[in-house]
Amino acid sequence: MITPFAASGAVDAQSFEKLAHHVLDQGASGLVALGTTGEVAALSAEERAVVIETCVRICAGRDVPLTVGVSGNDTRSTIAALRALPGGVTAALVPVPYFLRPSERGVIAHFEALAEVTPVPLVVYHIPYRTGQQVGAATLRHLGAHPMIAGVKYATGSVDQDALDLLADLPTGFDVLCGDDPFVSPLLALGASGGIVASANLATDRFVALAQAWQAGDAERARELGQRLFKLSAALFTEPNPTVLKGVLHVRGLIPTADVRLPLLPASAASVAHADTVAFGG
Repeated sequence: MITPFAASGAVDAQSFEKLAHHVLDQGASGLVALGTTGEVAALSAEERAVVIETCVRICAGRDVPLTVGVSGNDTRSTIAALRALPGGVTAALVPVPYFLRPSERGVIAHFEALAEVTPVPLVVYHIPYRTGQQVGAATLRHLGAHPMIAGVKYATGSVDQDALDLLADLPTGFDVLCGDDPFVSPLLALGASGGIVASANLATDRFVALAQAWQAGDAERARELGQRLFKLSAALFTEPNPTVLKGVLHVRGLIPTADVRLPLLPASAASVAHADTVAFGG
């Protein structure tokens, strides 16, 4: 989920709720809040609490899971953030430790320490172009054997050798979720369980149809959808995420402003117009 802002600059909980119901009505299986797309790094603790409270109420009413991003580049602060999660949160999306760049043994120790105390299952957020930290398939497979580590949001910027290795031999009960919008169709074809994708704020029903087509073995339909959604994702990421996405959502009347917070700047009118055309024609 993006985090919409009112004209005053405040988090707009009412618009967040409207968008959340829209994506759920379109077939999303649940909500993910306070991730990269939600501009979590630019939100205060109080604003994050508003987002979580809003999502808990929506997901309880719709009987769908809620995954909440829990940031932290050291183990102690991440444990504290996990323990502070309110009831109603289904899972925590936790990035590989960033900036400190531990060894892979350190990454394992970090997540195992979290898994011993977390109140909800963990989804490892593997996004090396943001964290500066590579994690191999063997490490993810090792972590996936822990009963409180439920899956990985895989966002390496490609369908790489580690993705192939991991999907070829998954731990029982461990899900791979695509976290890079342009690669959701190839990863679904290889056996990923689903995706956590920014573009699905806008074209939820089409991403749902894509996942269903691959799961049903309808490769022709899935390839056709995947090719079109690749073009949409490429258009939405011509400028830093979620600037173009917010621009199109605003044009479509789904959020009150296209505002983002510094150091992000609003997307150009040309980028927004191009993405809107790719999404909806015209």
